[in-house]
Amino acid sequence: MAVRRRLLLALGLLVAAWVAASLVLFVWPPAETGAPRHADAVVMLSGARERLATAESLIRRGVAPVLALSSVAKTPQWTTARAVCRRGSYAGARVICFEASPYSTRGEAETVARIAQGRGWHSVVVVSSTFHLTRASILFHRCWAGTLSFVGAPYPWWRLPEQWAVETGKLLVQETAERAC
Repeated sequence: MAVRRRLLLALGLLVAAWVAASLVLFVWPPAETGAPRHADAVVMLSGARERLATAESLIRRGVAPVLALSSVAKTPQWTTARAVCRRGSYAGARVICFEASPYSTRGEAETVARIAQGRGWHSVVVVSSTFHLTRASILFHRCWAGTLSFVGAPYPWWRLPEQWAVETGKLLVQETAERAC
């Protein structure tokens, strides 16, 4: 009985530590810097539909003259984003739609670094779901030496524990096995 109680206590402490780490890394991530007054581009990473509204808001505020949308064709629920790509402009900003290669956050960081270098960008605002900013920040800083800002988009709260678990695993891989850009 004592061994069982110790195991349950250890498991409880482990879960509590993971929840605390998740709150720091995925709910209130230190990587979330907010938007600067001006940048060369706002880059929205592929994924949750809610990211587009945040990116569009930054463009409407005049943060950047370019809105770059990642891998819109690979995200079927993004009908609005596909329409923005077809128009080629949004609120006075030029719209660039690109396919990340490979299709992953690291692929997005690599592709944005290539685009930034080719277009002479020096500063980029990266928009992603708040739970994703920690890992996105690590990857973008590894791949590009320009000025980076990170803005989190809201995500349905009832799906967050699932995303925390997924991001924990991906973050562990990123910090151990896949340390390169």
